[in-house]
Amino acid sequence: MFRVWAVVSVFLLASCATLETRTADPTEMARLDAQAQNVEIIRDDYGVPHIYGKTDADAVFGLLYAQAEDDFPRIERNYVWAMGRLAEIEGEEAIYSDLRARLYMTMDEAKAAYENAPADVKALCDAFADGLNYYLATHPEVEPKLLTRFEPWMPMFFSEGSIGGDIEQIPLDGIKAFYQDKEPGDSLLLTSNAPFVDPEPAGSNGIAVSGDLTRSGNPMLLINPHTSFYFRGEVHVVSEEGLNAYGAVTWGQFFVYQGFSEKNGWMHTSTYVDFIDKFREDISEQDGELVYRYGDEMRPVQVSEVTLDYKDGNRLKSRTFPMYHTHHGPVTHMEGDKWVVTKINWDPVNALKQSFLRTKTDGYEAFNEMMDIRTNSSNNTVYADAQGNIAYYHGNFIPKRDPMIDYSGTVNGWDTRTDWDGTHPVDEAITLLNPPNGWIQNANSTPFTAAGDNSPKRENYPAYMAPDKENFRAVHAIRLLEEANDLTLDGLIDLAYDPALPAFEFIIPSLVDSYDLSNQNPAFAEAISVLDEWNHTVSADSVAMSLAHYYGMEMLQSDARPKGASRMETYMHFFESGTPQEQLDLLDKAMTKMTADFGTWKMPWGEINRFQRLSGAIDLEFDDSKKSYPVPMASGRWGALAAFGASQGENTKKIYGYRGNSFVAVVEFGDKIKAKSLLAGGQSNDPDSPHFDDQILPYINVKFKDVPYYRDDVEARAVRTYRPGE
Repeated sequence: MFRVWAVVSVFLLASCATLETRTADPTEMARLDAQAQNVEIIRDDYGVPHIYGKTDADAVFGLLYAQAEDDFPRIERNYVWAMGRLAEIEGEEAIYSDLRARLYMTMDEAKAAYENAPADVKALCDAFADGLNYYLATHPEVEPKLLTRFEPWMPMFFSEGSIGGDIEQIPLDGIKAFYQDKEPGDSLLLTSNAPFVDPEPAGSNGIAVSGDLTRSGNPMLLINPHTSFYFRGEVHVVSEEGLNAYGAVTWGQFFVYQGFSEKNGWMHTSTYVDFIDKFREDISEQDGELVYRYGDEMRPVQVSEVTLDYKDGNRLKSRTFPMYHTHHGPVTHMEGDKWVVTKINWDPVNALKQSFLRTKTDGYEAFNEMMDIRTNSSNNTVYADAQGNIAYYHGNFIPKRDPMIDYSGTVNGWDTRTDWDGTHPVDEAITLLNPPNGWIQNANSTPFTAAGDNSPKRENYPAYMAPDKENFRAVHAIRLLEEANDLTLDGLIDLAYDPALPAFEFIIPSLVDSYDLSNQNPAFAEAISVLDEWNHTVSADSVAMSLAHYYGMEMLQSDARPKGASRMETYMHFFESGTPQEQLDLLDKAMTKMTADFGTWKMPWGEINRFQRLSGAIDLEFDDSKKSYPVPMASGRWGALAAFGASQGENTKKIYGYRGNSFVAVVEFGDKIKAKSLLAGGQSNDPDSPHFDDQILPYINVKFKDVPYYRDDVEARAVRTYRPGE
């Protein structure tokens, strides 16, 4: 392999970083004080901030100030990560995360994007920075880990609600292997010797129902993201320029991400649309310069460098990396002897514009026009409005490609046919509007079952638009919606929390049959009897639920799981092809683990599956000896719509919730909006706040709170009314 960089990695010692000052000069403070007078914040009885501003920018100023009051550490962490400065806090092990961020946008590029943005977007970015800086200036007791001052160009790094929704799909191992301090390509991709543990499904549920299926005759929307707990806060933001949005905001962003207005509502679910491509490049050296082949041309590789700081004890050190780009994007790894570029959507100005504009749309026509900006790459969208419409968008940013080429793997970058040809307009994408069955669902699943028999047809679209597989959450939702009628908001909540676990309806009877077909080892007799009598629903007092969970986890982590199989495909593999001995061996492993952890496998689910919030730390800690609560919910792996993803802590035997149902809302659109919501744990990350854990019991007991959307209702629930800085 030719040598492409004289020194790939240079270590520079630095005594200590000089961080940005947090002290605002008198002129700036006077300006911020004046803007604060244009903002009013009302905290309701659950600590939810209702922010009222004269202009949209004033409302954003107040929104960021209120967010910082609730969880400044997560705001700071999100931007440190997104900007590629995590190693300055966490040390050298995070430096390849930082490099990945800078491969897609440098600080200078972010500043240029801000400077060239339209005036309305710049005004929102200015308000974002001003709101956070005013919070820091008026809260000298707060000690940031790194960011003592926020700049208006920072949102360019974090322009979508799913932080890392695109870039996190690019493995760090490949970047490390390529860019570490050796000649590129000399290192093999890193592999872990740790045993595989099936991760909790990431994703969400969205359901829209038309007035034909509701008691009131009004459409309804279920907003049910499955994120890590405390990843988003609940907010209400209003301006005199037409903004009046309620919902979930990702910490540090200036728009409601999943939510509703009086006119409409939107629920995002993570998409599996193929919107990321890998291009294999043919690199060579000519006259001492790197070039790559593109058709009949030889084009120069763009070579630059970036210096990244990282924490080493009490000092900062710096490390300089090369960065390589072709017109396809940055080089991210190697396959064989070829450099590979990973191309993703990166259009931060338009992404911010679309994200904020979404919250001000007033009906389907405006919403559809907003969607045609086409920068929301990582999401599907389930929609409902006060005009009676329900709709669905499968993805949004969808590159146009040659349908004769298979983009599911790496394509040849030198083949000019593989290049993207713009993006598909909304009317070419997979969408639904007012299907006659009266309902739409998506659970990170195929769009071809989104409306039952009225769903789009696979043969009408290129394969890259919907490689999505079915899952048991979607199966569960469809089964319930096919029988739905006369729905109220409480009825929609009941549907969303239905306790059935469809995956176990297959794999548990198969296990019982395997036992009956075997020599019926008496060691399994009692466990099989418990499982055979079970109705495959989750409850806190169910021993069968506990045993089924551990059995299912052994199945998902089994060496017999078909390579590349989805969870649903894995369950069906064991159901259709698993031998009796394979299934009983998995049961034996499950019983052995439970007995080792708890002294017996006869454990009620609520004794194992717990909710615990000990501190405001971003990296959650759990402790079996401290107070926790039983949770009668289950993992989305098994088809639970109301997902409660739990795992063992570093030193625990019980499993504790860490992701799944987080912010949840049900909304009814009519002459006046009606909504109910629930938040995991509470609004504040401060353990001394009454709103740190005041929603734990409502969360467990499925007791939603009424949303105070209108000003009179907000004032009736007001606990504190103030302006920023007071």
